[in-house]
Amino acid sequence: MSDAPTVSVIIPTWNRAATVIPGIESALRQTCAPLEVLVCDDASTDDTEALVRQMADPRIRWLPGPRGGRPAIPRNRGMAAARGEWLAFLDSDDEWLPHKLQAQLQAVAKSGRLASCTNAWRIVAGVRQPAPLLDRPPPVLGLDTMLAGNIVVCSSALIHRSLVATVEGFPEPKLFTAIEDYAMWLRVSALTEFDCLAAPCVLYRDDPAGSLRAESIEGSRQRIEILIDFLAWCRRHPSLRSWRAEIAARRYRFKYKLWRENEVPRVERIRRRLADAWHGRR
Repeated sequence: MSDAPTVSVIIPTWNRAATVIPGIESALRQTCAPLEVLVCDDASTDDTEALVRQMADPRIRWLPGPRGGRPAIPRNRGMAAARGEWLAFLDSDDEWLPHKLQAQLQAVAKSGRLASCTNAWRIVAGVRQPAPLLDRPPPVLGLDTMLAGNIVVCSSALIHRSLVATVEGFPEPKLFTAIEDYAMWLRVSALTEFDCLAAPCVLYRDDPAGSLRAESIEGSRQRIEILIDFLAWCRRHPSLRSWRAEIAARRYRFKYKLWRENEVPRVERIRRRLADAWHGRR
């Protein structure tokens, strides 16, 4: 019996019959074959289900569900149903290069880390761009790097299932539309660093007009809501790691003054008390 690690591939989809099949095929063609490919449907109304069910491979599992309107919901359904030791995420309009899983599993076996991501080739209007999506990403992504911004390509992410219960999955509220993956990876980075492979292993189709990014909140508010969510998560999971993560996040929040408007008076009161205490010690 093989003792090789098993991988569950999680693909959320909604009305992407034209692209989901190539994505599934790219997962099945991996040099390190996955245990299963979970196609997590968000109540598609096109012929996605019929096309997926025509694929004659027992590793494919169709997981239907009611319309949620956000990829976090079917992704979480897939995580709950997954049987593999590792969970790999693939959006239904992206594809993997054949060596993707093998390269990542080799990396985490060597490092002992519980998460990995890779670079990607950006596809715009069907044309692969000449440079990779990420320009010389660091080989290891820790919490400090992730607090500065999300550089984990969702379709490249691989995490160990032992993290699932603590990270709680992707946040599902509408507020987190198109940024739910950043919230998730930030939680993961508080528990383990990411091995980040500089070589592109994903074909990432970039179509802002046709993606949920058009429905997301604007940039500065994104950062505020992500930090508030992360601080709340740290408090729900008290440990030495989460305590350190909370300190780092609060330091980052103070440095860049990332507050909601209704928090400003309270923040100013805290700031004045700290200033008074400091002057009192001098």
